[in-house]
Amino acid sequence: MLGCGQVFKTMAENAQEVRELYVMDNIPNVDGIPSPLNFHRDFVAKNIPCIFTNCINAWPAIKKWSVDYLRHTIGNKLVSVAVTPNGYSDAIANNMFMLPHEVKMSVDEVLSHMCNLDTEHDAVYYIQKQNSNLLTEFPELVEDVAEHLAWATDTFGKHPDAVNFWMGNSAAVTSLHKDHYENLYCVIRGKKTFTLYPPTDRPYIPYKQYRVGKYTYNKSKWEVVGTDDSIPWIPVDPLKPDFGTYPQFKLAKPITCEIKPGEILYLPALWFHHVQQSDETIAVNYWYDMDFDMKFTYYQLMNNLATLLEGSSAEYSFDD
Repeated sequence: MLGCGQVFKTMAENAQEVRELYVMDNIPNVDGIPSPLNFHRDFVAKNIPCIFTNCINAWPAIKKWSVDYLRHTIGNKLVSVAVTPNGYSDAIANNMFMLPHEVKMSVDEVLSHMCNLDTEHDAVYYIQKQNSNLLTEFPELVEDVAEHLAWATDTFGKHPDAVNFWMGNSAAVTSLHKDHYENLYCVIRGKKTFTLYPPTDRPYIPYKQYRVGKYTYNKSKWEVVGTDDSIPWIPVDPLKPDFGTYPQFKLAKPITCEIKPGEILYLPALWFHHVQQSDETIAVNYWYDMDFDMKFTYYQLMNNLATLLEGSSAEYSFDD
């Protein structure tokens, strides 16, 4: 019977082989709008990310979406906003998986917080509702972008499941996670920094089961409310990893890229990603549901084996 060390070594060898065969150290840049055939052949079928430039420069949003324009156009509109004490929502804090406090507030108020980091030190505001909020909460802005990316829609054979609007400043950070979506992430203003890990790095990326908590915020006072729910989540912060507790994470090899205004990151389904942003950053992303095919079952096998290793009380190393 194989021991834990042998299983881990086999998975690690597989992760290394994937990197040697086709995952590059840098994200490739593609100039111009791709054909659906080239996009599928070169990136989707291989499940590797890329950055598209000069695809959305003609969008009115690239020139129009200034702070003044948004104040004038939708400043009085009430929208859903995530509020946290530390800029991390849907992330680990207080030894729990913390959901943000959610409020309805005007776009003008959000912009004031976004542009003036010193106005309120103990609260970070971020528009991050992932329920196709561009179409439902910001219909006035849709004509400045697109309801879908035609070449991506042709590639995936369907329209996006969600089109999301994101707006915040550098205090808002997205913790390391993965999604079951093919993601086309378009930066309109500011810049986003993505730290990526391929799905085959799963043996190095730990998960733990956490109780779900929720922030509440009232009169500048924060409270944490626990729930009866729990969720598996990644306990490691790539910006300050705890190698003493999670030594395998040293073997994960991040790929970092910056997405600037007018650029699109294609982030394939199941890639792990951590996201930072500059001040006054605005983005729109298109989520296309992934195909649950043989590729997905392969990743599930990797995940299940890694979960078994995490649940084992045995100590193991490459030499086992």
